[in-house]
Amino acid sequence: MKVLRLGDLILRRQAEAVQEVNDEIRALIADMFVDLDRERGIGLAAPQVGKSIRLFVIKVDDNIERVFINPQIIGTSQEMVLYEEGCLSIPKVWEKILRPSGVTVQALNERGRPFTLEADGLLARVIQHEYDHLNGILFIDRAKPEVREKVETAFAEKARKEAEWAAAKQETEKTGRKKG
Repeated sequence: MKVLRLGDLILRRQAEAVQEVNDEIRALIADMFVDLDRERGIGLAAPQVGKSIRLFVIKVDDNIERVFINPQIIGTSQEMVLYEEGCLSIPKVWEKILRPSGVTVQALNERGRPFTLEADGLLARVIQHEYDHLNGILFIDRAKPEVREKVETAFAEKARKEAEWAAAKQETEKTGRKKG
């Protein structure tokens, strides 16, 4: 699977609930963990791989693979913590983001069984980050407006240049010579 980048519209959509935890969902989960390891990430949401469903996977420093299907954050701590975040969909961008230091989340696991988890520290932060993806929110949306604008502009410019390059390459292959 390919991790989608900033600018892909699916990243800005509200994801739909998973209707049934079946073999297809479990295969997607397995593929997402492969992608997570390949990309050296610690969290990955289904919208980031082109599936607009409420599912994310996490594998933080304790190396435990955690699956959250149809998650709901049902509580947050009052204490807020500023911490630098990045995202596989926005590579090479890091920004300090203020979030609650702890969360309580309810979800289904890969067998469709409900669970509740209280988390703090890095695990809580990653849960909140991935949960945001399910609601079409990117971490830069929680940064200062000028940071968000700068990042979005840079990614749009990069996408424009890549599209021009691809069109020129296609024209070269079509005609057998360079244009211009």
